[in-house]
Amino acid sequence: MPPTTRTRSWASSPGRRRNMQAIRSRDTQPEMAVRRALHRLGFRYRVAIAPVADLRRRADIVFTKRRVAVFIDGCFWHGCPVHGRKSFNHNADYWPSKIAANMARDKNTTEELRRSGWTVLRFWEHEDAEKVVEAIRNVVTASTSPP
Repeated sequence: MPPTTRTRSWASSPGRRRNMQAIRSRDTQPEMAVRRALHRLGFRYRVAIAPVADLRRRADIVFTKRRVAVFIDGCFWHGCPVHGRKSFNHNADYWPSKIAANMARDKNTTEELRRSGWTVLRFWEHEDAEKVVEAIRNVVTASTSPP
């Protein structure tokens, strides 16, 4: 049997791959803190849904009737200017382009949702949950439609 050509994985090792795959895409601690605080205030929302079906991208918190989509972006994955990494010890050729693609997708998502009449709020995972909730509350309660 001839040897198979193996494509190089984005992970630098099998252990790193398992670690990265275990990272949550939803229900993260920062997201849950914001959701719990919103719920305590009486807000009801949808979780991890695509505000616009054709876009195939999910917002973390969605107020459907108010047309407000909230994203709580992870510092590593979305290129936070404060906590994002500029250099990488492993797979240094992969991560900068991956994160740049994530950032471009985030920008495109925001533009597409706004074009479709949505208000888009983006926060970093390191931001204080109470301040994030206050900003969300101000936008959601300022909209004209009922909750």
